[in-house]
Amino acid sequence: MKIAHISDLHITGSNFVKEWGENLIKILNEIKPDIVVITGDLTDDGYIHEYEIVRNYLKRIKAEKLIVPGNHDARNKGYEIFEEIFGTRYPFYEDDELCILGIDSSEPDVDDGHIGRENYPLIKKKLENEKIKIKLMALHHHLIPIPGTGRERNIPIDAGDVLNLCIKLDIRLVLSGHKHLPWIWKLQNTYFVTAGTACSRRLKGKSYPSFNFIEIDEGIRIKEINVVNGERKEKLYSKLY
Repeated sequence: MKIAHISDLHITGSNFVKEWGENLIKILNEIKPDIVVITGDLTDDGYIHEYEIVRNYLKRIKAEKLIVPGNHDARNKGYEIFEEIFGTRYPFYEDDELCILGIDSSEPDVDDGHIGRENYPLIKKKLENEKIKIKLMALHHHLIPIPGTGRERNIPIDAGDVLNLCIKLDIRLVLSGHKHLPWIWKLQNTYFVTAGTACSRRLKGKSYPSFNFIEIDEGIRIKEINVVNGERKEKLYSKLY
């Protein structure tokens, strides 16, 4: 199973770099992932004309997609437009090997994250099946602070409860974005994987636009792909059992 995890494209913002956006599409279509997981901030302000640009852009990526909104996408009632275009803010993918649940962690017109107690039963229903080999969850906001990204203010206010759910349900990978800096934490058997910004100048320090390429077979291998030049850097290899 090959998964491309991209985030924080900010396609409609002033910091979007067209060349990087074109490179991203080219690289994705070359590596041919089974699914592309996008963890939010496709737009800059959630306006309907921005979503139209995003929709046309994503059509050029020749792979199945699982998409959740970010805080920028939820602005100006953009969460409603998101649902109209992408169908749901809680997408779900499942095959014989794994399942991926997308969760909307955004709140309208604020940058803070929130999953909400009302969504815990959904997480349990979709991911508590012990027969599923590998479970993944995707959301915009990170659940654990990321080093080098300044004072922490935007972790979901109920992160502790959600972390507990992740551990109890044996979710193997939690994919997120928001901080524009790639990072991986491990908590017990769960890897919390944050992607950088894929094609925006909103970079941290000397980092570069990138996304995560995840291969799952007898183990989990995560590579970080530089969108500027296509270079790959292995970040993690872990056997499943």
